[in-house]
Amino acid sequence: MSHTTKEQILDFVRGRYPQAEIDETQDIFALGFVNSLFAMELVMFVEKTFGVTIPNEELRIDNFRTATTMAELVARLSPTLAVA
Repeated sequence: MSHTTKEQILDFVRGRYPQAEIDETQDIFALGFVNSLFAMELVMFVEKTFGVTIPNEELRIDNFRTATTMAELVARLSPTLAVA
């Protein structure tokens, strides 16, 4: 069984912060988990994992706050992937 987009994103974030209990709707910026380096790692992870290129106009903090918003971004950039 394959992981959904949200699950893959959560696995990546949780891998960095295994002690934290993070769900798909929690704002990882507001929780203090994201610094500038991790923000760039998130962008690179999303692009590489889901085979998308994130255009400059989509590089907004609101697109990366939660696993849900990142999955929605992936779905917009790659209509063949479902937002599950």
